Amino acid sequence: MTVQEIKKAFFARRNGVVADRLRSAGDPHHFIMGCNLVEIMQVAQMVGKDSATAQALWNDCDHRECRLAAPMIYPPGEFTREKALEWAESLESYEVADNLCHKLLRHCTFAPELVERLLDNPSPMTEYTAYRLRLNLIVSGILPEPDEAERARLAELARHRSGALARLLLEI
Repeated sequence: MTVQEIKKAFFARRNGVVADRLRSAGDPHHFIMGCNLVEIMQVAQMVGKDSATAQALWNDCDHRECRLAAPMIYPPGEFTREKALEWAESLESYEVADNLCHKLLRHCTFAPELVERLLDNPSPMTEYTAYRLRLNLIVSGILPEPDEAERARLAELARHRSGALARLLLEI
């Protein structure tokens, strides 16, 4: 499927009520079809795994559904550390960050290292992504639950940053 065909598939599944709610809630995307994640996953399954298509969708940062579909389409084995950092540092919403972590980053072999690299970035969105990815890795059994010393280290790091959502994730 071409990117244009994918966008048509999203358009066919549009939900104006959801799109209006997302806009009024402050969603930063210019184009919002209001598709839910199940519908986006259906379109992604029709596309299959394809890094070029995924990158083209990711590059369309004005289109909510494109940004959400891209991590579902990118093959984890082809996703590099450099690409992961680039994508994580270009996030524009918590919804896209959550989806990126859950659908792609947690499946990458370098995910535990990526958490630490993302924690080095002072951006609140990137910090949130680091903690969200860490939580995904803990739930998946890839990382162990943090002990008291690690909790203290992470809490101290979060205390000196502005990311309120990252601090909230630490409390979970």
